[in-house]
Amino acid sequence: MSKVTSAEAGPVPGPPAPTPYRAAVIGTGFMGRVHSHAIRASGGQVVGVAGSSRAKAERFRLDHGIPHAHGDALELIRRTDVDVVHVCTPNHLHAPLSMAALSAGKHVVCEKPLTTDTGTARDLVRAAGEADRVCVVPFVYRFHPMAREARALVAAGSIGRVSLAHGGYFQDWLLDPREDNWRVDAGLGGPTRAFGDIGSHWCDLLEFVTGDRITAVSAQTSRICDTRGSERRPVTTEDLVSFQFATAGGAIGGAVVSQVSPGRKNRLVLEVSGTEGSLVFDQERPETLWRGGRERTTIVSRDDPGLSADAARLVTVPVGHPQGYQDCFNALVTDTGAAVAGRAPEGLPRFTDGLRAAVLAEAVLASAREHRWIDVAEVSGP
Repeated sequence: MSKVTSAEAGPVPGPPAPTPYRAAVIGTGFMGRVHSHAIRASGGQVVGVAGSSRAKAERFRLDHGIPHAHGDALELIRRTDVDVVHVCTPNHLHAPLSMAALSAGKHVVCEKPLTTDTGTARDLVRAAGEADRVCVVPFVYRFHPMAREARALVAAGSIGRVSLAHGGYFQDWLLDPREDNWRVDAGLGGPTRAFGDIGSHWCDLLEFVTGDRITAVSAQTSRICDTRGSERRPVTTEDLVSFQFATAGGAIGGAVVSQVSPGRKNRLVLEVSGTEGSLVFDQERPETLWRGGRERTTIVSRDDPGLSADAARLVTVPVGHPQGYQDCFNALVTDTGAAVAGRAPEGLPRFTDGLRAAVLAEAVLASAREHRWIDVAEVSGP
């Protein structure tokens, strides 16, 4: 038998082509800009944008160099050159647009809150499972390398058994009663504002870092003003939340959430204490992690040679060149693309995590309304 040469056998197949990440962005506000940038930074393409009007979509298209603008979100969702739909609209549109995307066979990245009620959130989790699509909720603070390092240290038993967790999330952008926003309107943003908008981030980070689940809450809510804007529109959603909690693992703790704390712009702080040590992560100082014990305290930085593999993979620039909020979104979209390609990136927040946030939000509101401890139901996948 004669030997077949490589030329006769034809070209040697190379590695498979990467799965394309062709995205639609629905929403032309701040989050639409953040998502558009993240899609491009991760190597994807923004195929088209839809807004509340064709004119807004066209302005966004021109400003960001996007090929297509649509006044009809459903028209954009159904494009054959779209693989992933990013929903960046007011909260009341999250569920119908995500469901439409799933019905069209698309993967979905939906801003949080996933929905404004748990029943609809459960429907979306079920639909995502039945469609076998990658469905993500951007709990992006998980993607800070130092948050991942805190998680790795807890999982390794480096701080012992977790006994206490506390902290909060503080902003001041609604301090002035003249300030108004669609998030203040319960019909658009849902029945909870401060907790649903930012408290959900804190709870997600707590459960992600500790690997533990909140099982009961006792909460209070408050407003500093009952009307907002030049027309003094009545407000029913909360400015402030204070809550205690207990976890399945036996830890206790508490947190404060505020959108009216003067001088605080976006301060998410989580402190976790165990029987052998404590950790503090501060989102406004994300380059370092404070680690304390009885004998000594240290600062872990992003260039620590002993950084866990999961934290190290999220380090994209040298220390001294700060990583921040946008970098977290870039990493989330990169991991979403990996999931679409069939890989299973660590810690990607899915629709089940969005459902978890909805369950916690309803428990917090019920506790504040009824002045008692409320048990928090567990959440599982479809």
